[in-house]
Amino acid sequence: MIVKDCSGYAAPGIATYIMGSSGAGKTSLLNILSDRVALINKAKLSGQVVFNDTVPINQDTYARYAAYVMQDDILFSHFTCLEALTFSARLRLSNPVEEQDKMVESIIKELGLFHVKDSQIGDVTRKILSGGERKRTSVGVELVSDPSLIMLDEPTSGLDSFKARSICKLLNDLARKKGKTIVATIH
Repeated sequence: MIVKDCSGYAAPGIATYIMGSSGAGKTSLLNILSDRVALINKAKLSGQVVFNDTVPINQDTYARYAAYVMQDDILFSHFTCLEALTFSARLRLSNPVEEQDKMVESIIKELGLFHVKDSQIGDVTRKILSGGERKRTSVGVELVSDPSLIMLDEPTSGLDSFKARSICKLLNDLARKKGKTIVATIH
């Protein structure tokens, strides 16, 4: 599979959804494309995955150009939405703190999280943010690095139809308005 830069096309970004039933290999495909597979039991993969026909994907290049949002949100439950994005920015970015803070505020507004930015994320036993708000926070944590490619593993799982639709709209907006390439699996 080849992921091409879409900046020269009429539509600035691409949103691709990979559909399949349980066990069809959707997560495995994303893991292979993002170089997250440890080959065991003499398993072999063949072929080449590259960015823009030239840059082979490995863990270093993937980290530089892309982001991966897993199906199960991995967020610190005691962090607020603002703290989670700020923490990610501090770890990933080298620009001045003031610029990082402006970027975090901008992402929070774009994701529609401003009204919950100071609320703790919570966990399974202490549900504070809704499933859609948690998923958008997970997307925001990855957006702070301004990736060209965003891969999401079943971003709508466990959400009601309204929240699932809002996540899909968000992903389409990231592709069309921000020029991001989006690859997402959907059940």
